[in-house]
Amino acid sequence: MDITFSDKANSIQAGIFATLNAKKEELLRQGKTVYNLSVGTPDFKPPQHVMEAVSEAARKPENYKYSLVELPELITSVQAFYQRRFGVSLETNEIMELYGSQEGMTHIAWTLCNPGDLVLVPNPGYPIFDIGPQLCDAALWEYPLYEKNGFLPDFDDIPEEVAKKAKLMVVSYPANPICRVAPDSFYEDLIAFAKKYQIIILHDSAYSDIVYGGRTCRSFLSFEGAKEVGIEFYSLSKTFNYTGARVSFALGNADVIQKFKSMRTQYDYGTFLPVQIGAIAALNGPFDSVLRQCEKYEERNRTLCGGLRSIGWNVPDSEGTMFVWAPLPEGYTDSNEFCLTLMEKSGVICTPGSSFGSLGEGYVRMALVLPPEKLLEAVESIRVSGVLSVS
Repeated sequence: MDITFSDKANSIQAGIFATLNAKKEELLRQGKTVYNLSVGTPDFKPPQHVMEAVSEAARKPENYKYSLVELPELITSVQAFYQRRFGVSLETNEIMELYGSQEGMTHIAWTLCNPGDLVLVPNPGYPIFDIGPQLCDAALWEYPLYEKNGFLPDFDDIPEEVAKKAKLMVVSYPANPICRVAPDSFYEDLIAFAKKYQIIILHDSAYSDIVYGGRTCRSFLSFEGAKEVGIEFYSLSKTFNYTGARVSFALGNADVIQKFKSMRTQYDYGTFLPVQIGAIAALNGPFDSVLRQCEKYEERNRTLCGGLRSIGWNVPDSEGTMFVWAPLPEGYTDSNEFCLTLMEKSGVICTPGSSFGSLGEGYVRMALVLPPEKLLEAVESIRVSGVLSVS
């Protein structure tokens, strides 16, 4: 049978990730040591009280029915958490639970965009920021994030004709992959820009609880006027290592949230009740484990970045997220080629910056998913491999 796939399906390719994975499997078959820093899956475990809450709830047969909507206790837990953590008051109609921010980022475009609507997305940026709007035939305009500007957008550089046409703008800080935290002044300028041009802001806040150097991270919604212009995604994946459970929240503008909820009823029957109960335990439980975990991520950040600098690779410390954004070592210009060379010679796997947009070329992303002693082993493996000796 001759099967013809859609243009959308054919446009989405596995690309470099499939190549990296195949090479990794080959190295493992050869008995070589591999240091996989390519995927941002936390190696820390969820808090014990969260796992116990899920386990207990999973023993009750009544919890295996369709949930359809959020448990009322989950909504009130989000309200209390956001007030406690960020000083933000939320009404019940400003809260929506999602099956992970990835799902939310994809489907929010279905709620907000018609074919041809213009969406502003960061370059470099996380791939789903582009893919979500593309799946509903929206047009993209990539706003550049340059190191010389602190990897922040320059609103004056967005042409007025583009700003006037834009329906939606995707923003994310602390930012994956560029590992920067935005100052308060940025959010004030962002909200003023959104009001001026009537642009809906979509703020991804997946890494707000992983920041370094004594920095603090506010919610986008804590800034005056934010709820008028947009919403925020807050995820439990990285904060509480609840990654596989897939729980996040869309929060903010009530009109957007309620229309998004209405759309979701067409394709979703709600999140598994034990998963919701675990999320309630996470939001209401102690936060000290999250703070300790952040300290451990910061130790890993210093270990890896400092270690790489000590062997001649000038890698800056991250300001936040569980990643490192490293410029290519001297002598290299192609991030895909470098990643394959690095893996083959040292066993260290990282992600080419080009996977995050054209302005990601010239960089690689490394995930802080190994303990410090293993990161030091990875640094030593890079040193002895000679990969940094290219001139």
